[in-house]
Amino acid sequence: MAHLGKRYGAALAEIDQEREYPLEEAITLLKKGKPAKFDETVEMAIRLGVDPKHAEQMVRGAVVLPHGIGKSIRVLVFAKGEKEREAREAGADYVGAEELMEKIQGGWMEFDSAISTPDLMGQVGRLGKVLGPRGLMPNPKIGTVTFDVGRAVREAKAGKVEFRVEKAGNVQVPIGKRSFSENQLVENAMALIEAIMRAKPASSKGQYLRHLTISSTMGPGVDVDVQRIANLFKKS
Repeated sequence: MAHLGKRYGAALAEIDQEREYPLEEAITLLKKGKPAKFDETVEMAIRLGVDPKHAEQMVRGAVVLPHGIGKSIRVLVFAKGEKEREAREAGADYVGAEELMEKIQGGWMEFDSAISTPDLMGQVGRLGKVLGPRGLMPNPKIGTVTFDVGRAVREAKAGKVEFRVEKAGNVQVPIGKRSFSENQLVENAMALIEAIMRAKPASSKGQYLRHLTISSTMGPGVDVDVQRIANLFKKS
């Protein structure tokens, strides 16, 4: 068995491994104890009752977290003319077309989010093998292929996060930093859960939310009472 550090061990001792906690209590436990020497990322992992092997059960989307994720997002926009100006005014870090595509093909990847106007997607699509594996390919389903580039840039800068179910049926998304207040983390978590609930495929049967855990970069996971969460979204 791997040796556990004192800080990790102390945090683990506070958690009942046989219990699922209300979200608010789980976040209180996560923030309890001695923090790391850096501001840890808080992540939520959710197991869904879907089979991603079937296209109709793919769960994917994006949501702007009310308190952001505590990170400065570098936004790149593929646009020309008036839309190029709009992107720059909205705060995009890099804006252009062919010259940016050439840089990316050459290995340059100094950005966290990519947006494109629809008219350039024929060219941007050639970058699929480079951007796709990194989760950076613009996609209309998550609002990153749009002529409303100003709004897309502002949302990305404000803390828009993308989610996509993995092969095993899991979704893992950052919801903030350990330095956030408990209320900020709760509100971010609920915004993400609500977006995932809205993205539930019509073909998904049975229990949709199967398991939910929150953790910080250097801390143990805390299981959340998933049934209590699911009940909040039941139609009356």
